[in-house]
Amino acid sequence: MTDVLTGAVPAPIATRRGGGVWRVLASQTSVHSGAAVATTLFPLAGAAGVVSLRLLIGAALLVAVGRPRLRGYTSRQWLLVGVFGAVLAGMNLAFYVAIARMPIGPVVTLEVLGPLTLSVITARRRVAWLWALLALGGVALLGSGGFDQLDPIGVGCAFLAGTAWAGYIMLSARAGANFPKRDGLTLAMLVAAVLALPAGLLGAGGALLDPRVLALGAAVAVLSSVLPYTFELSALRLLPTSTFAVLMSLGPAIAALAGFVLLGQELHPAQIAAIGLVVAASAGVVLWKDAAATA
Repeated sequence: MTDVLTGAVPAPIATRRGGGVWRVLASQTSVHSGAAVATTLFPLAGAAGVVSLRLLIGAALLVAVGRPRLRGYTSRQWLLVGVFGAVLAGMNLAFYVAIARMPIGPVVTLEVLGPLTLSVITARRRVAWLWALLALGGVALLGSGGFDQLDPIGVGCAFLAGTAWAGYIMLSARAGANFPKRDGLTLAMLVAAVLALPAGLLGAGGALLDPRVLALGAAVAVLSSVLPYTFELSALRLLPTSTFAVLMSLGPAIAALAGFVLLGQELHPAQIAAIGLVVAASAGVVLWKDAAATA
């Protein structure tokens, strides 16, 4: 709560929120840095091979840290884990195929349209679609030079990853409500790793056992899975959900910055403006929903 006379936020609350903000920013920086590292592995193991390594190593680390319970669940809970795992595998495969063909910033910009659409639909008010139109303006600007320049397959995979991401958000909430601690997520990661492994073996084969590939794969798993999940879970304990969602909407901008700094992926001014429009739309719909709920 704020001071009535000065509007200042008491120090303990301000400190908690400040800690939550840096955790979300660290999560976003980590996950997109992991994506940048993953692109360096594509020539050695391919997108499917990198996904397999990320999911296998990430699942192993989550199991080691969380030690999930394996018994006592109903068939419905296992069905939830199976669907969640399939969505995780599909989301990661689609995303990695996309960043193998396009710069990271535009891919994440297109991907974030999935959660944005989910937010607009759940708002259940026509005015929320104004934010969707702003995002569509960003997409049109992103493809102003022709979507063929962005690579049609990459664009399609980015949209597919965004659709899976929207599913991930809904399933993650259900898993959190139906499993203790992070057991639902951990078990889903195991399922995703098993589902992605055949594609990884087919695409990379023995390259997955190369020491350099394993080392970089472990780095990708830590940066893209373990650290982000840890930061985000702790941030949600310190921040209001709306603040967390607004900060998460900065993902496309942070992804573009990671691509530029780590990979030298430069963007045209129109693409930068497009990313800004999608970020504004994502943040706007969250802030609008929060304001409407408290009105």
